[in-house]
Amino acid sequence: MTKPEISLEFFPPKNIEGTFRLWDSVQVLAPLAPRFVSVTYGAGGTTRDLTRDVVATIHKHSGLRTAAHLTCVDATRDETLQVARDFAKVGVTDIVALRGDPPKGSAGFTPHPEGFNNSVELIEALSDTGDFTIRVGAYPDIHPEAASAQADIDWLKRKLDAGATEALTQFFFESETFFRYRDACAKAGIDQYITPGILPIENWKGARRFAEGCGTKIPQWVIEAFETAERDGRTDLLATAICTELCDELLQGGVDKLHFYTLNRPELTRDVCFALGVTPEAKLQNVA
Repeated sequence: MTKPEISLEFFPPKNIEGTFRLWDSVQVLAPLAPRFVSVTYGAGGTTRDLTRDVVATIHKHSGLRTAAHLTCVDATRDETLQVARDFAKVGVTDIVALRGDPPKGSAGFTPHPEGFNNSVELIEALSDTGDFTIRVGAYPDIHPEAASAQADIDWLKRKLDAGATEALTQFFFESETFFRYRDACAKAGIDQYITPGILPIENWKGARRFAEGCGTKIPQWVIEAFETAERDGRTDLLATAICTELCDELLQGGVDKLHFYTLNRPELTRDVCFALGVTPEAKLQNVA
């Protein structure tokens, strides 16, 4: 089995406890030498300032290549591009460009009157600066707002043609879901790398709710397996086994990069990486 290159996603903390949890996660996973780590935005851009601060701190003190999520939500074009320029000023030139989720309670995404109408416009503007490496989201299970699977892939191609160099997928439960999607993307003329997104399931109820909200199909066997594991108190063991098997199947199918959604809970991600042969290579610099 080929040892994969990994990347990791964190989210900014909302309180002191969350801050400690984030830095513990960075400390635990940084020695695995990820090719980059990313930091998310909250729905509606609610963590914009936190994202900026966390990205700058990780980049400065950890030695890790750090990518910032950037969305179109609730901001003018100038405000959004100023956030990008602020990232560049501190040496962060990797951007995960997304339309972004609308604020909670809203009926759906509504562009700011002076903002970007969609992710393609944002990607084009970032690409025009020549300052950034741009990654985008992709959906092996059709995006809930997409008209069809083909329309979803066509939109991904537009994002990549606008200047993005890589796509990071939403998580999924079975390797065949990714392989079918990868083949369909290739048929559509997409030749940029599509990196599968992996979610080690630290909390089954939360993961199930997350999957249902973003349109990820949950196989019946996964539901039954976790119901049994919860009764037996073995959910962590099951989660590690399922995730490791999924990753192994992806590697056997030619994948050499994996993107882990850590949810700031590093242990399962670490254990899966160890099982895949990704072991500590370096110690993290002190975060201060």
